[in-house]
Amino acid sequence: MKIGFIGTGNMGSRMARNLILAGHELTIHDLRKESAQELISLGADWADSPSAAASNSDLVFTSLPGPREVEQVTLGEGGILDGAKIGTPMFDLSTIPPSTLQNVAAAARDRGVYVLGAPVSGGTAGAENGTLCVMVGGNEALFRKFEPVLNAIGNKVMYCGELGSGNVCKIVNNLISLSLNVLLPEAFTLGVKAGVSPSILHEAVAGSSGSTRTMDRWPSTIFKGDFRPTFALDLAAKDVHLATELARELKVPLELGNLVEQQYIEAQGKGWGAENSLAVAKLQEERANAPIRETS
Repeated sequence: MKIGFIGTGNMGSRMARNLILAGHELTIHDLRKESAQELISLGADWADSPSAAASNSDLVFTSLPGPREVEQVTLGEGGILDGAKIGTPMFDLSTIPPSTLQNVAAAARDRGVYVLGAPVSGGTAGAENGTLCVMVGGNEALFRKFEPVLNAIGNKVMYCGELGSGNVCKIVNNLISLSLNVLLPEAFTLGVKAGVSPSILHEAVAGSSGSTRTMDRWPSTIFKGDFRPTFALDLAAKDVHLATELARELKVPLELGNLVEQQYIEAQGKGWGAENSLAVAKLQEERANAPIRETS
C-alpha cells in the first residue's frame, strides 16, 4: 500500500520503519530531513511538504508532538488537505485532545478526507519492536479495513469507539503512568533514606503488590542517574496537562492529577524539559536528600 507518513521523530521513525519492513511503500516528511535518512536508505521517498507526502498516498499517518503541530500539518498551507485525494483516510498517531482531533476531522471531512485518532502507547521500545498498543477512535469500517496495516506497528490494536475515544484512552493511560513517576520516587527515597539499597527495594516491590511496569526500566535509568531522553519530560508535561485540561472541560475533579502536573512544571523550571520524563524524580531526590542510585 502507498502510505504517506508525516513526523519521523523518535516514535514516528520506528513506526515508519516497521511499515516499510511490512512491504508498504512510504512517502515521508518531517521538519528535519536528517531524521528520515535511515528510512530513505530503506526505500522511503522523501516529500518536501505534508501535501506532497499525501498526494500520492492511499493512506496517511501523522506522528507529531502535539495539537498545534497536528493542526498545522493537516490544515495549514502545504498541509495534508492541500494534497490528499478525496476519500483518503488519515490516522493520527499523536497524543492530542479529543476536541482538537474532532475539529481537524470536521475540516478534513469537508475536503473528503476521513480522520481517525490512533494514539499509541509503548514507548520507543514498543515502536522499535512493533509491540505498541494502538487505540483507535473513529469510523469503525475504516478501522477494520486498515487494521492489517496498523498491525505492522502494534500487536495490541484496538477499536475504542467514536472519534476521540482512543485519545481519551491514551490521556487516561498517560495520566496514570506519568503520575507514577512522581509517586514511586517518594516511596523509593523513603526506603533509601532508611538504609535499603535501590536494587533491593526494586526486587522487593517487583515481587509484591506494589509492582508496576513503570519501574521496570529504573535499574538502567534512575539507578544509574541516566536521564537521556526517549520520552522527553516536556512531552510528559504536555500529556499531563491534556488530562487536567480535559478534566476542567468535563468538570471532573483531579486533585492528585493537578498536583502531578505541578511537579512536571517545576521540573521544567529546573531546565530538565529535554531530559527523560523520569527526570521528575530528581525533585523528590533533592527534597529528601536521598538519591535513588545504585553505587555498587
